[in-house]
Amino acid sequence: MLSENLQKALNEQINAEYHSAYLYLSMASYLDSINLDGCAHWMQIQAQEELMHGMKIYNYILERGGRVLLQSVEGPPTEWPSVQAAFEAAQKHEIMMTDRVNDLANLAQAEKDNATNNLMQWFVNEQVEEEATVDDIVQKIRLLGGQGPGLFMIDRELKARTFVPLDSAGSGT
Repeated sequence: MLSENLQKALNEQINAEYHSAYLYLSMASYLDSINLDGCAHWMQIQAQEELMHGMKIYNYILERGGRVLLQSVEGPPTEWPSVQAAFEAAQKHEIMMTDRVNDLANLAQAEKDNATNNLMQWFVNEQVEEEATVDDIVQKIRLLGGQGPGLFMIDRELKARTFVPLDSAGSGT
């Protein structure tokens, strides 16, 4: 059974994951509005992943005999000054999410809850991938100065991203 403290923290993380999905959908809408449908597609896939992460925690809480208590999701920004600024905001957001995940892992360790710590280790590994992926995109956009024909090549590359749902074991297939 989950402690009240861990259950509260996990419920807050569900909210953070859903806020992340809103943020990425808002970024997708912005990128669509400036005709970068590949970049928008990448953000839409990112939003789907965040929703999946929220459900992973949701189901975990239930499996541990806890109660999911959903909260209001804060609205995200709706405009960015440039494509580069949008992806830099995504990068900053992923760093913040990594901090949240690390805090949850530390809390699970402090409470000697090995099952929750195991769950959080999955998220720790996921965040390494998330940060590396968005950093790669940001670095490419910066190399181009955030504009020009190369941006269309990046847009085309990002359009090829596919959504990979979690399998029954909770990992991407």
